[in-house]
Amino acid sequence: MTIEVEIKQYVVASFAPDVPPDQLPSDLDLLDNGVVDSLGLLRLIAWVGDKYDIPVDEMNISPLQFSSVDSIQEFILETRSFV
Repeated sequence: MTIEVEIKQYVVASFAPDVPPDQLPSDLDLLDNGVVDSLGLLRLIAWVGDKYDIPVDEMNISPLQFSSVDSIQEFILETRSFV
């Protein structure tokens, strides 16, 4: 399973249960479109940290890095290359 699919499955299961994962656009702004709120953003960041073994508590993270499936995937891939 790809990182993109894993992220989509988590976002749909946690924040948009009525949307099939394959119908969630990877470039949809999750924050601006109300899919993820501020509390949900914290849950999403924590999930990424746990799932991909990224020390998110020690990082300076911007909401923009978690605004879409594409940006989350990019964050994971870039961070993993440095960790």
